[in-house]
Amino acid sequence: MYAAKHRGHSSQQHSIDEGMGGTATANGHGHRPSPRPAPRRAKLKILLVVIATNLVSVYLFSGASLSVHIPASAPRMIHLWDSSALLRDLNATRDALAGARAELAALRAQCNASSYLLESVLAGLGAVHGDTPEARDFGGWPEEPQGELKLAIEPHRLPLGFHPNLGTDELFPGLGFACRNFQEELARYMTYDVSGECPDDDALALQLALKGCEPLPRRRCRPREPARYVEPAPLPRSLWSVPPDTTVRWSPYTCKNYTCLVQRARTRGGGPYFCKDCFDLEGKERRRWQTDNGGPGFSVDSVLRSRPPGTVRIGLDIGGGTGTFAARMRERNVTVVTTTLDMDAPFSRFVASRGLVPLQLTLMQRLPFADGVLDMVHSMNALSNWVPDAVLESTLFDIYRVLRPGGVFWLDHFFCLGPQLNATYVPIFDRVGFRRLRWKAGRKLDLGAERNEWYVSALLEKPMT
Repeated sequence: MYAAKHRGHSSQQHSIDEGMGGTATANGHGHRPSPRPAPRRAKLKILLVVIATNLVSVYLFSGASLSVHIPASAPRMIHLWDSSALLRDLNATRDALAGARAELAALRAQCNASSYLLESVLAGLGAVHGDTPEARDFGGWPEEPQGELKLAIEPHRLPLGFHPNLGTDELFPGLGFACRNFQEELARYMTYDVSGECPDDDALALQLALKGCEPLPRRRCRPREPARYVEPAPLPRSLWSVPPDTTVRWSPYTCKNYTCLVQRARTRGGGPYFCKDCFDLEGKERRRWQTDNGGPGFSVDSVLRSRPPGTVRIGLDIGGGTGTFAARMRERNVTVVTTTLDMDAPFSRFVASRGLVPLQLTLMQRLPFADGVLDMVHSMNALSNWVPDAVLESTLFDIYRVLRPGGVFWLDHFFCLGPQLNATYVPIFDRVGFRRLRWKAGRKLDLGAERNEWYVSALLEKPMT
């Protein structure tokens, strides 16, 4: 009986344990005891299982997918005392790592291509079903920049510790705002072989600059140089020497050598439309700025005499053609930078061959000089009534900015119609704040006199205070 009772009690106790999930038992009074903590050994087993599972996952999803194959010839032991063997071990490991990186780069490229293809398929399906494509923002560009263009325009992060005073932790490349309006042409300009020879696209670069895409992005290619380059003549002879025809590439231009440019200047047709005889250094160009003619033509010496001796040392010539004004100033120990554009002729190379400094710059770009650093700014024909009034006024204020106090702006042969002079341009000059030192106006000769066309030359000073 006792045994049966004992067995019955045990059976009842077992069923109670199963009903509670094995977590608690009932005592003789019907009360459940407090739950007992799980054994420490069980917790360790669970922890080891989790760690093992994670290790297997890491292996499967990283190491195994890269398929890093150590060459059979690579040593399997680490040699601590044999330096040559250790070097071989390190080289083998480095080669294996390089192979893994290359494989990873290839996989990434495949993933990008697959992603692009999938986006194209989804876009096509959406167009079939009449879905409106979602507008995407590419930083103001009509389409997402790719390749070398993307590399040239995207910001680049600075190393840590190099930007506390810059206000930014990235370097943003300088690029003309209007470049976004001509992405197709700019992408063509940025298509080339990296580390190879740049395409012959000088005309395309000039068109982009004239459209306002200035400055252009940098490129990682080398320009093609002349096949038979000749060293320039030494100073001072180079100031008045036409360089050999083989010193420049000619493919974009109408004339294929300097001889053609000089001869065209001496014929009835003339040279480039805005610089008809400036390549003929033995003709009219040789006589420029030599004498005061009593009208709009000032001489270099008379202008320099209006300033204290030796105070005109550095200057800028805006739209200086082939650099003759800079050559005249160089003969008087004044350094002048000449801005020019290679329109229909290689003006920049011609200026440089004379031992002078050319600077490719349009009127729309801010002058690349700090405030108050130049003694003189000169401009002949580049500033006239063909320039929109707002652009002209901004240019004059920029000239005022780069001149030092007491510096002078020589406005040389400014062209306009008679009614425009007092109604439009004199108020602009007055608003800028120059003080007039000399002012000469005269009718344009030949047909211009009949059409009431005028030239104005002025020597304007930036006030000392």
